[in-house]
Amino acid sequence: MSWLIAFVEYCFQVPANRIGHNFGISAAQLKTIQEVITFTVFCFFSLLYLKEPLKWNHLVGFALIALGAAFVFAPWQPTGSQ
Repeated sequence: MSWLIAFVEYCFQVPANRIGHNFGISAAQLKTIQEVITFTVFCFFSLLYLKEPLKWNHLVGFALIALGAAFVFAPWQPTGSQ
């Protein structure tokens, strides 16, 4: 069953990466989007199907990952450029 889920995810992921890259989204940004979606789905799966509550340390870890994602998408410019 897990292989079937992974296959379906892969079937969506590859075209999405190609389409996103064609629209100017970098590979790092595409990977970041994928990870954020994966963690979101994991949270719902853990809560609803496995009936496991998310603990405070899980939430802190996910918040740090979200902060990292914000850095990936931040419009940084090199210093000294106009």
